Amino acid sequence: MPYYQRFVASFPTVKDLASAPEADVLRLWQGLGYYSRARNLHATSKMVVDDYGGVFPTSYEEILKLKGVGPYTAAAIASICFDEPKPVVDGNVFRFASRYFLIEEDIAKNKTRKTFEKVLADQISVEQPGNFNQAMMDFGSTICSPSPKCDQCIFNLECISRQKGIHLTLPVKSKKLKIRDRNFHYLVLHSKDRFLLKERKEKDIWYGLYDFLLLEGDYADENVLQHIREHVTEDFVFEEKSARTKHILSHQRIYAVFYRIEVSDDSLENIRRKTDASVYSKQEILNLPKPKLIVNYLSQIGIKS
Repeated sequence: MPYYQRFVASFPTVKDLASAPEADVLRLWQGLGYYSRARNLHATSKMVVDDYGGVFPTSYEEILKLKGVGPYTAAAIASICFDEPKPVVDGNVFRFASRYFLIEEDIAKNKTRKTFEKVLADQISVEQPGNFNQAMMDFGSTICSPSPKCDQCIFNLECISRQKGIHLTLPVKSKKLKIRDRNFHYLVLHSKDRFLLKERKEKDIWYGLYDFLLLEGDYADENVLQHIREHVTEDFVFEEKSARTKHILSHQRIYAVFYRIEVSDDSLENIRRKTDASVYSKQEILNLPKPKLIVNYLSQIGIKS
């Protein structure tokens, strides 16, 4: 709730959000994760202002055109906000509908969504589509859960999969998320209270956020220091190494170690020029959008937002 309150206080209208710098949007989002959602929200606000005259579209097909909005979100908005009878299909609905109607198609396949949407389109309330969709989602999350409460279910006598005794095998889902492990060795280069940070670029996590110079891979401490001498600067004082931190994302596990390294003003400037990084004071760092991993480390060394 505090995130929401800060966000709407900073951007009270869609025009305010559309005209804001992306860095300001990411800074307010900092700590929530899934930063692509913040960028999509920002891009969508511009579409609403530029393409729809500042008025949010009211139909499923138009809402679906907005950046970052897929079939689930578009159906939820269209039905709940604008009474369009468009069924919502999320994980909870997949589970409930697959058991009740005995749908054994693999929900990991994109084409399966069409099957569920077709079945539910025949069931959805035309008068109260929003209530229908919310009820489907809530029922799947509370009663027809992964460990279903069949004794409390008002549909237990008509649920086809339960009649056949196979309800616990549904929904069918073949694809499993692969978790990638990554080792980050952060070089916290500073001269007194001035630190070197770099904006992360596209095609990786945390795009548009700021962190320290990074050495990724399996490196022993002596290899990290050797890398600094050979590729960064020979003029440095190694101050301390942090404990190894585990940071979990939806599809990655990050293992991070921070090496705090002091250099001279001249060395910091030389490193800045050849690394495309920038030098920031402690106060300036607070105003940068940063991953939670970086925020936590900064807090440990006394730089707190």
